[in-house]
Amino acid sequence: MTHPALDLAADHPFGIHNLPYGVFDHGGHARVGVRLGDHVLDLCSIPGAEFADAWAQDTLNTFLAMGRAAWQSARAWLTDLLTDDGERATVEEHLVPLSDVMLRLPFRVGDYVDFYASEHHATNVGKIFRPDSEALTPNWKHLPIGYHGRSSTVVVSGTDIVRPSGQRKPPTESSPVFGPSVRLDIEAELGFVVGGAQTELGRPVALAEAHEHLFGVVLLNDWSARDIQAWEYVPLGPFLGKSFATSISPWVVTMDALAAARVPLPGQDPEPLPYLRGEPTADGASTAYGLDITYEVDWNGTVVSRPPYRTMYWSPAQMLAHMTVNGAITGPGDLFGSGTISGPEKDQRGSFLELSWSGQEPVRLEDGSERTFLEDGDTVTLRATAPSPDGSVIGLGECTGTIVSCQRNSD
Repeated sequence: MTHPALDLAADHPFGIHNLPYGVFDHGGHARVGVRLGDHVLDLCSIPGAEFADAWAQDTLNTFLAMGRAAWQSARAWLTDLLTDDGERATVEEHLVPLSDVMLRLPFRVGDYVDFYASEHHATNVGKIFRPDSEALTPNWKHLPIGYHGRSSTVVVSGTDIVRPSGQRKPPTESSPVFGPSVRLDIEAELGFVVGGAQTELGRPVALAEAHEHLFGVVLLNDWSARDIQAWEYVPLGPFLGKSFATSISPWVVTMDALAAARVPLPGQDPEPLPYLRGEPTADGASTAYGLDITYEVDWNGTVVSRPPYRTMYWSPAQMLAHMTVNGAITGPGDLFGSGTISGPEKDQRGSFLELSWSGQEPVRLEDGSERTFLEDGDTVTLRATAPSPDGSVIGLGECTGTIVSCQRNSD
């Protein structure tokens, strides 16, 4: 399908098969839009827009709270509008070039949880941090391990990342020192945006119900200060080494747009406990599914890794079910990350801790420089695509951040 108002090719990654939501500022007024090619469709200004009041807000949260029936109705309305030649003038009137807008954080983040769902990543990290022990902890294949993050430091792509300071214990020192992190890292992840009505305290979201609460995905970079993390994480896990910044992409690609990207999980052995077991769906698939999403990790203009999401051990539905099985509340605007995406090959590792094997194997960039961890001025960009129903691709956009000195921030 093409739309004559855009001269948009049928296989454009931001074509009618995608329709991701974001929040844009144009003329000093922020509101919800949908990306079409290199334009934004200003939804709330379209006559007869079905959810105009929700789309006139400066976050997606009101629309997220409306639930799956509303999300599907909106997608059907948009598809009809964009494939009706009689609506060409209306669509053209409400298109704004991407170059003329400022993209905002697309939703107000409620709770933020980060998981650890890649067996390859967990195995690599285990070998690095615990070389004399089993790489995977005994619980890893029985439950999706995660930690509660800091929602207030989730920022939109393009926001500079200030190098964090904290306690770290160099191996040559007998006691900790305080100062800027010298082992600053990334984690290439997929973030899941939760919608639907807020759940009740004490009522878990069953795995079979998870789809009703999964609105869409964003690219997510869980910036990590490995030296701060290594000193603090025993016995309670990540804290200041993670909480200083998490970047997400500005466009939320809906789960409906990713229907053709669903794939079986790579296999779970031992079989999970009943509340984490996928069940067959009407189309012969499973309620616990993976996603065929391919990433690029770009470090200062050099693509250094291509992590495949389809290799992840735990599914998004299992992560949501586990996150609420104790009765914890979830609601519109909650965000959970998949954890670092890493495949079995070296060029599929989604963190620089793994790529450089804890600094022992420097990564050479195209300009001839070498890196182990991030230096001030470095820019990292995550990109990703997924298959669409017609054989083309769905774009997930970019998630980028540049490291700035903590000294610059204090000047």
